[in-house]
Amino acid sequence: MSAGPVIGVIDYGMGNRRSVEKALARVGARPIVSSDVDELRGADGLVLPGVGAFPRAIENLRRLGLDELIAERVGAGVPLLGVCLGLELLFEESDEQGGAAGLGLLPGRVGSLRSGRSLKLPHIGWNLVSLHRRSELTAGLPAQCAFYHVHSFVARPADDQDVLGTSEYGEEFASVVARDTLFGVQFHPEKSSTHGLALLRNFSGVCARVAA
Repeated sequence: MSAGPVIGVIDYGMGNRRSVEKALARVGARPIVSSDVDELRGADGLVLPGVGAFPRAIENLRRLGLDELIAERVGAGVPLLGVCLGLELLFEESDEQGGAAGLGLLPGRVGSLRSGRSLKLPHIGWNLVSLHRRSELTAGLPAQCAFYHVHSFVARPADDQDVLGTSEYGEEFASVVARDTLFGVQFHPEKSSTHGLALLRNFSGVCARVAA
């Protein structure tokens, strides 16, 4: 049996990196948690995790030179999966804490989730995700399945074709996005039991295919 792909979990000081590492290992990948540009450049795929505020996250990425590394590898066709805040960072800008420019890999803005008066923020817990079109990332998943969300902000993609799946919490929001081998999920697959592991297994498969 061949070894799984090497997947670099980008360590920029924010996000539950170890949980992601363990989940990737469980589905047969060979994860490395690193902030070293050269080490990450050698990986077959990348995961951009994230928990916290957008402005600090992008500042950390830039300080470490990881923003340029991410743009370079995505441009070369290396698969990348953004998780939670990691999805939001893929877009052009965010309104959080006065605003900040993002990685600009996908067109669109990030803003506060319009939950209404009856629903509390942050949005915490299991919520159904409706998959509107298929991709390698969601292969084998049911058209509706629950994932674990923890967030107060959402991405609003400028191109509807980048949206794979949506969820609802006061408003409908993009919960899964994709363009070629660039993917993002607003939820935490590493905390989402069977369906979360299936999604990570699919991502590992994309990394293996592209690296072959």
